[in-house]
Amino acid sequence: MYHDGTLPPDDVLAERLRRGDDDAFELILDAWSPAMLRLARSFVSCGASAEEVVQDAWLAVVRGIGGFQGRASLHTWVFRILVNTAKKRGICDRRLVPLGSMLDEESSVAPSWPGRAPQRWSEPETAAQDAEIRRVIRQAISELPYRSRAVLLLRDMEGYSSQEVCALLDISPGNQRVILHRTRVLVRGRLAAYFAEDHSATVIHTIASAMPSPSG
Repeated sequence: MYHDGTLPPDDVLAERLRRGDDDAFELILDAWSPAMLRLARSFVSCGASAEEVVQDAWLAVVRGIGGFQGRASLHTWVFRILVNTAKKRGICDRRLVPLGSMLDEESSVAPSWPGRAPQRWSEPETAAQDAEIRRVIRQAISELPYRSRAVLLLRDMEGYSSQEVCALLDISPGNQRVILHRTRVLVRGRLAAYFAEDHSATVIHTIASAMPSPSG
């Protein structure tokens, strides 16, 4: 890694990886594994399965680096391997639970959406209600198809661009926009319905305003 914290260019990294350079592998392992684990969790049933997916993906990277041709970035190539590995594992698991483990049970901070600073859940809401909000979000997202979960994670939690998401998931820009819009609408709707039942109009506004607009 360079002194400014950036990784070497793809061609340099790829060549070092082909030569079996352990230091180069450690660089990308440290830089990309956390995001890979979060993405894997959107496909499989539990944290342990996600960790196995990431391990299997890295093994596939090591075995397949000789075939990397640079048509996409090295990052995109690695994450495509992860997505394909996670899809297969998700089918085996049969039960796909997304994003839930990424909502810290102890945290009082709402999810951080790109372009917005992290915000606290409406105060003075109790810790019990905060936990219930997270449960509602997890439940809403758990009912989505895996591709919808992955799009939401990559765009709204990992900060990937539309172009990057399309490349990673092999979907068209139009499809990505539709998926993201529908997913945001569903999650916002679940939150609104939950708070409407509790007659908490002020909290509805606070939480809804913390999320991107469905068309964003």
